[in-house]
Amino acid sequence: MIVRIMGEGQVELADSHFAELNKLDDELLQKMESGDEAGFRHTLAALLDAVRTLGTPLPDDALEPSELILPSPDATLEEVREMLSEDGLIPG
Repeated sequence: MIVRIMGEGQVELADSHFAELNKLDDELLQKMESGDEAGFRHTLAALLDAVRTLGTPLPDDALEPSELILPSPDATLEEVREMLSEDGLIPG
């Protein structure tokens, strides 16, 4: 699976990491719905760190189709709200 972090680039992740990332996505959605800005920031950072840690960065000149697009680390709660569909960032 190819994941794009906005403003950073693309990372390739094994499908086996989907469940772990989906848990963080669910938590991020919960923090966002409750308006918990501090919890949102913490969970967004954890989600992005997990993608960076579990994945392998693609070269900057690689232009693979991204299956997932995640917000940049400095995205606001409102910006992420606009990105989300009913299923969250990670389709499940």
